[in-house]
Amino acid sequence: MDKSLIKLSKFLSLVLRHRPQRIGITLDGAGWANVEELIVAANKAGVALTKEKLEFIIEHDKKKRYAFFLDGKFICANQGHSIDVDLGLKAMIPPEILYHGTAEHFLFGIRQKGLQRKRRQYVHLSSDEETAITVGQRHGEPVVLLIQAKEMHADGYKFYLSENGVWLTEEVPVSYLIFPNHSLVSTSS
Repeated sequence: MDKSLIKLSKFLSLVLRHRPQRIGITLDGAGWANVEELIVAANKAGVALTKEKLEFIIEHDKKKRYAFFLDGKFICANQGHSIDVDLGLKAMIPPEILYHGTAEHFLFGIRQKGLQRKRRQYVHLSSDEETAITVGQRHGEPVVLLIQAKEMHADGYKFYLSENGVWLTEEVPVSYLIFPNHSLVSTSS
């Protein structure tokens, strides 16, 4: 995607996951926004948004962050909300190991408290190490933590799989984390 569409995707993330009131729209209880209302409100707020641009973003977003419903009448973010929405997720049995990408400078707090959802509804986990590295790189020197997901599930923790393949859980206590001895990306070439 070109820079203008990436910027537009970030705008959608803001209003569909965190602050719909910023442009005066309301999400329903499941996080869906009326597409026509979204387009009108975005344009009033100075963001050039069209149905065609929405369709392009949904089709080409590598992380599959958004989805249409009822032939494009409604749109929602698939996960990552900091506002209270019911995504209708069903608890699922996770694989034995899941991964969480973070930055090295966050490790001290994680070693103390585990993975916390903070302002989001869930902690985000991936089923592959490559995705976790990509996520960790957004915040600094990446580190991948292994989560003993099957053991957590056996101990009563719930896991959900979002529409775009992200595993979600409310927390990961320290006792279920496996920490690496060093960061994954070398600074030497």
